[in-house]
Amino acid sequence: MGMRERYRQLRSMPRSGVEMQIEDYGFLSDTETAALVSRDGSIDWLCMPRFDSGAVFARLLGTEENGFWKICPKGEVVKTSRRYRGDTLILEMEFETKDGCVRLTDCMPLRDEFPTLVRTVEGLRGKVEMTMCLVLRFDYGRLVPWVQRVEGGITAMAGPDAILLRSDVELRGEELSTVADFTVGAGESKAFVLTWYPSHKPAPEAENSAESLRRTEEYWTKWSAHAKPAEEWRDAVVRSLLVLKGLTYAPTGGIVAAATTSLPEQIGGERNWDYRFCWLRDATFTLYSLLDAGYKRDAEAWRQWLLRAVAGSPAQMQTLYGVGGERPALEYELPYLAGYAGSKPVRVGNAAAQQFQLDVYGEVIDVMHQTRRLGLAVDCAGWELERCLVKFVAEHWQKPDMGIWEVRGPARHFTHSKILAWVAMDRAVQACEKFGLPGDVAAWRGVRDRIHAEVCARGYNQKVGAFVQSLDSDKLDASLLMMPLVGFLPPSDPRVQSTIKAIEKNLMSGGFVLRYHTDTEVDGLPQGEGAFLPCSFWLVDCLNLTGRYDEAREMFERLLSLRNDLGLLAEEYDPRTRRLAGNFPQAFSHVALLNSAANLSKHHGPAAQRANSANGKSET
Repeated sequence: MGMRERYRQLRSMPRSGVEMQIEDYGFLSDTETAALVSRDGSIDWLCMPRFDSGAVFARLLGTEENGFWKICPKGEVVKTSRRYRGDTLILEMEFETKDGCVRLTDCMPLRDEFPTLVRTVEGLRGKVEMTMCLVLRFDYGRLVPWVQRVEGGITAMAGPDAILLRSDVELRGEELSTVADFTVGAGESKAFVLTWYPSHKPAPEAENSAESLRRTEEYWTKWSAHAKPAEEWRDAVVRSLLVLKGLTYAPTGGIVAAATTSLPEQIGGERNWDYRFCWLRDATFTLYSLLDAGYKRDAEAWRQWLLRAVAGSPAQMQTLYGVGGERPALEYELPYLAGYAGSKPVRVGNAAAQQFQLDVYGEVIDVMHQTRRLGLAVDCAGWELERCLVKFVAEHWQKPDMGIWEVRGPARHFTHSKILAWVAMDRAVQACEKFGLPGDVAAWRGVRDRIHAEVCARGYNQKVGAFVQSLDSDKLDASLLMMPLVGFLPPSDPRVQSTIKAIEKNLMSGGFVLRYHTDTEVDGLPQGEGAFLPCSFWLVDCLNLTGRYDEAREMFERLLSLRNDLGLLAEEYDPRTRRLAGNFPQAFSHVALLNSAANLSKHHGPAAQRANSANGKSET
């Protein structure tokens, strides 16, 4: 049987990203890298050995020729169901055919040395004929490896990368792929263990699949047991915490924004970005979500990663870093990949790393402030670094920047950026006044008050009846929902309330919040994208802070309904096509869910804590 016939047998020829929607994928992680598994049993995305390494399976962004690994029944599947095993990241799928039922269990064991993926097929009823097809392509689906037989399996090698696949099923090669046909009866099981290793080293010893599965289940169950979720939304909260942990690079504590690159914000469009990096502006929300759930050790690891990453000259601080704190290489495109549902270009790296984004300084300084408030230890070296950042903000807050949305148009005086510059100065003043740390408090207080006055004078548009995207403009922007959440103005301020209402009236689509009305003049890109889910959760928090609890709760429930059947969220949701959009799963969306759940469940949740931690709110 030729390769093309094999693809047809797997009911996936031709198969494109538009047929398999983002919500059709499940998420696996060993807390160093991640895989996406479709509901038909195909692993279509896997980077090894790290989140930001080249993909060995890239069909998600291309075709079958760019690599995948599928295990499924040979015959027609009459019913498919899937779930995570308890509070873990072990994914179970059941396939029913006319001949019986089998369960496919996928997991990525926490590694002792090299990343591994274990797939087990168990017979539940009857006798089912199964088929497997493995197409390995290194370097994002580009390189065909050299494959050799070894005892109990195969090795595949290209350049620095090597893969070992072992199985108790007979494997054979067919036209640059590895295939197998086997039968599983009730009570029987077959295992496949795939391990990446450096090509210059010997192939690793075989993993015991049953033992790996047991250890993985034990780890995730034990970790999840520490969670302290609100009972009403327990499942959503625990699953979001698991996603956050799964997107954490365990050796350093860095948390990547998503497991993927170039999943489009608009199908067929070019707003396709690489999110396999750690963003500084997610820091405070992430800290709160971990601490609120009882994960002090994870929160401390994240804070320590942050301190190491930003150490050095404040002028050289970036908005995003690699999982080890690296400064990412320049963005480039992969023209040989067709793109998810034809959405090109496919990008690796992120040019936003080279942008000046003023708001991230406020975010980093606020994280340091909140760690003092919440009882995490802060050393003297950390305060010295913070003082350098504060000095930089005091000298540069009047410069235009690229803003929270990392626009690719001209730099502007974004209102949100100025508000976060105010946050930087406000938290620095508090460090001196409330915690007794040394600093030029009088000068910092003066800068803080000047920023506040300028934002209130030029950031609020009387005709629009709202704070606007940039100083002296007339465009709305959902980032201004952060204003009461960081304590720049109280929720009771009429300008805050009118801004919230203006966003509800003009930046809502299908019941969810758009970031802004996309405009080539503003962001340098073609128009069109979905509703931004973190902004929608910020609206939940604002409604709650302004006393509109029932509306906040209703919107929160509506947002929960967007999760796929496994409880996962992407970055955006397209109300027109009713599909998730953007990279997946998205840490920022799940962090926002965690914070909103805590805000609605507690009298004094994270939003109120952060807002009330502001020291110098004036009524300018």
